[in-house]
Amino acid sequence: MTAATIREYHLLRRPVGLPTAADFTVATRSLPEPAQGEVRVRNQFLSVDPYMRGRMIEAKSYVPPFALNAPLDGGAVGRVEVSNHPDFSVGDTVLSMMGWREGFVSDGKGLIRIDPTLAPPQAYLGTLGMPGLTAYAGLFVIGGLGEAETVLVSGAAGAVGMVVCQIAKARNCRVIAVVGSDEKARWLEREAGVDVTINYRTEPNLRKAIAAAAPDGIDLTFENVGGEHLEAAIACSKTFGRVVICGLISQYNATEAPAGIRNVRDILTRRLTVRGFIVSDHGDRRADFLRDMAGWIKAGRMKWTETIVDGFDRMPEAFLGLFSGANLGKMVVRIG
Repeated sequence: MTAATIREYHLLRRPVGLPTAADFTVATRSLPEPAQGEVRVRNQFLSVDPYMRGRMIEAKSYVPPFALNAPLDGGAVGRVEVSNHPDFSVGDTVLSMMGWREGFVSDGKGLIRIDPTLAPPQAYLGTLGMPGLTAYAGLFVIGGLGEAETVLVSGAAGAVGMVVCQIAKARNCRVIAVVGSDEKARWLEREAGVDVTINYRTEPNLRKAIAAAAPDGIDLTFENVGGEHLEAAIACSKTFGRVVICGLISQYNATEAPAGIRNVRDILTRRLTVRGFIVSDHGDRRADFLRDMAGWIKAGRMKWTETIVDGFDRMPEAFLGLFSGANLGKMVVRIG
């Protein structure tokens, strides 16, 4: 990025099925000089997240869809280059939702100054950012996580899942992690300390594998995938178990309505609580989350890894990689 010229991604057309690079286009524009009370930020790390796929369709949801031929947005970490704002100084590292672009001018609303001494800046897009808060709120607010429970996590090696696993371990829970590769399984076993990993790509019967890992049943499921994973979790839940639905990534690119849950009867007979949630409803827990997360990090109970893709030109590639399981941990694009 030059002093005042940036590139940004626009959504050129609404994808049908799995998006392709042709659904995006790059535009170049000049940034105005920051006025009084404004800052100019140069982005360093950009986030790609599964929820963005839902914003690419024209449908009413919990967040408005992306507009066509307009800048996309998403999580970003950047450095303040020019400041005429009393609350920000040149050199400050800030978190914003002004992603999918090389830089921006802001009046400061929505900018959060972050502490790069606690963790690397890109961690604020993952473990210390929205995915981490998603894990925290989903487990405690929605799931009512207790001590020494049996917890099942699907998509366990993703940005949210690996935090879920480690928070549960910090509460002395037995954690069963469902992943899509042996590499991901090894990381969770070695670094996150999970008790059992199941590779659903090589396991011939996911339901039987979960039942074997938890013969007394599952207390709490943190669901990120949906489909077969959700059905297996319901089937293996204890009576009065809880199922937290955070994501359904297996269905995000479906061109037809997916089949419904075939074992709804288990929800009735086992008296399960099944509840979905959206992290944006739980911003009031951010202070608690950061306090507890800082404690876990300092105690060595919270580890993370990222899949870092270098280059602004590779934003679509990184985004599409989420749907093939190309990421271990948070997927971020490094541009600065």
